[in-house]
Amino acid sequence: MLSLLILISVITFLDRINITMASQDIMTELGLTESQWGWVLSVFTISYGLMQVPLGVWGDKRGYRLVLALIVLWWSLFTGLTGLAWSFAALLAIRFLFGIGEAGSYPCMTGVVVQWYKQHETSTAQGYIWAASRMGGALTPFIVLPVLTLLGWRWAFYLLGALGVVWAAVWYFWYRNRPSDVKGITEEELQSLPEPMEKQEQVAIPWRKMMQNRQFWLILAMYFFYAWGSWFFFSWFPRFMEVGRGFAKSELTYVIAIPFVMSMIGNIVGGHLSSKLSLKYGIKVGRRLLGVGGLAVSAIFMFLAAFIPGKTEVFLFLSLAFGVIDLMLPSAWAICSDIGGRYSGAVSGAMNTAGNIGGFVCATAFGYLIEATGNYNAPLFVITAMLVISAVLFCCINPTKRLVEE
Repeated sequence: MLSLLILISVITFLDRINITMASQDIMTELGLTESQWGWVLSVFTISYGLMQVPLGVWGDKRGYRLVLALIVLWWSLFTGLTGLAWSFAALLAIRFLFGIGEAGSYPCMTGVVVQWYKQHETSTAQGYIWAASRMGGALTPFIVLPVLTLLGWRWAFYLLGALGVVWAAVWYFWYRNRPSDVKGITEEELQSLPEPMEKQEQVAIPWRKMMQNRQFWLILAMYFFYAWGSWFFFSWFPRFMEVGRGFAKSELTYVIAIPFVMSMIGNIVGGHLSSKLSLKYGIKVGRRLLGVGGLAVSAIFMFLAAFIPGKTEVFLFLSLAFGVIDLMLPSAWAICSDIGGRYSGAVSGAMNTAGNIGGFVCATAFGYLIEATGNYNAPLFVITAMLVISAVLFCCINPTKRLVEE
């Protein structure tokens, strides 16, 4: 089960990041400005953010077998259709529809993890899932740049779209909504699973009670400010390195891949550390240590990347920033399980919605700031401040208190 979630997490980010690698080719062919390109990158976050909660709730109610298969088919279709874009307006529409499908991926994966792992283990599983997403980002230049060179940017979208269709078929064939119904599962494995929840069709999401809880809003605010840091890497990072710091396209393969590898390592290490620290010191201390520490230290590296000139230095500091910031990610998503329980799909969807609002503002503002100042470094100072705010908010979250008592 975890292997399939890891694979789709890789595919999710391959489909998401590939457009950033093709930025120069697409902008040249379609005649786009920096601010227009900012909208192309950020329009995805609008639909992605808006549909997080509905698709998370849909997964909680209808079961993750059908919902994950359908949403992967949807976004794979629009990944392929991106290759047919002929204008700025068409590209905006396609990327908006693409975001609708991807919106349900991580909320539904979180719901699956809750069914298969006990509380102290969920952050470890989340660590591998999010590490896989960064692996997708690291693999993107190795896959997309050769395709761009040999076949053109449109084929990069056609080929990756087909990959998602294959995964959806395998998932629907193998997975079952109840772990006990999965073919080949042993009695020993069943004994290691959490206590089964009520049938998913009976779940009603108590939104009013959750929204009356201060914890709910703290999580949303924390993730909103954190997303400024992560979405820089998902959106403007390749163009920042190429145009802002003068890296040649031939250098971009490793320059882009290595920070994502650092992030991948950060997720795996963060997931294991969160589980171990939570067992040793309790959930409250274990989750907070990595959350606050990762955000605060990454803010320092982001500031240094903006402040200190030079190609090698910025590569080093941004690689460290991306690796350290994602030490906190498994803890943040595990908190959704801690305080959400059977409503973890809805809670994680709400948190990710807030994050995508932050990502939308960051990706859009980045382009306007560049046009206004002519300086690619200026937005990084803003991102630094956002990471500091996120660290302060993370310190206020208590994962031992459920949003709704069951």
